[in-house]
Amino acid sequence: MKKRRMGELERRLFAYLQLRGKTTMRTGELTGPLRLSPLQERNLLSRLARAGWIARVQRGLYLAPDKLPLGGLWSPDEAQALNALMAERGGRYQVCGLSAFNRYGFTEQIPNRPIAYNNRISGERTVGAISLILVKVADRRLGATERVRMSSGEVALYSSRARSLVDAVYDWARFDTLPQAFDWIRAELRAGRVDPEELARVTLRYGDVGTIRRIGALLDRLNVGQHLLLEVERALKASTSVIPWIPGRLKRGRVDRRWGIVWNDRE
Repeated sequence: MKKRRMGELERRLFAYLQLRGKTTMRTGELTGPLRLSPLQERNLLSRLARAGWIARVQRGLYLAPDKLPLGGLWSPDEAQALNALMAERGGRYQVCGLSAFNRYGFTEQIPNRPIAYNNRISGERTVGAISLILVKVADRRLGATERVRMSSGEVALYSSRARSLVDAVYDWARFDTLPQAFDWIRAELRAGRVDPEELARVTLRYGDVGTIRRIGALLDRLNVGQHLLLEVERALKASTSVIPWIPGRLKRGRVDRRWGIVWNDRE
């Protein structure tokens, strides 16, 4: 059962944190100010984490609210969890996938667990009530982000609108977003929320060959300027191989040699 009432020691801990304006603490930090033994400190932090007053980020590192919530139970939001975790590891991140797609209105589906590209950790992490999916990528694949202020006041880094569209094509297997992502791109371009030049630039910077082929072919279908199409085309090496427009379907349809695409969208 969750601990609801604070004892004297717990009140002293929160008074110490609030006096110094701190929301993070490490094991060993409280022994002096609160006159605790290492065992007492460890038991105190474990007890508060189990009770839902603080959240364990990783071994030896905890997050606490800047103000005590009514009822006592508290959990960080995704920005607080990610910022603390990445600061500890000296890494960078950006929220991507369904969280970003929902934020920009591509889909009304609500994510169960935020996904974040980062350059330090791969796998799942739980911080308080927040369960994160962390996808480790190379440094060069991080970028094209927007700063988003959360309700907690913390700032999270999200993939930008254009980058999220590119990710939906590049990482389609992870996010299950093709062919739906093609409709998102068409809608965003037609509404003027994303500029074709920006989409092309982000595609060339963060896409792979398959992404460049598919987005180049889509831009060609949408009759954007030839100067832009030539810029995208120059990033592709000459090849006789072809890929399906929609992965997972038979490569049956008209072949577009310019982009190395089989238009298999009529199946």
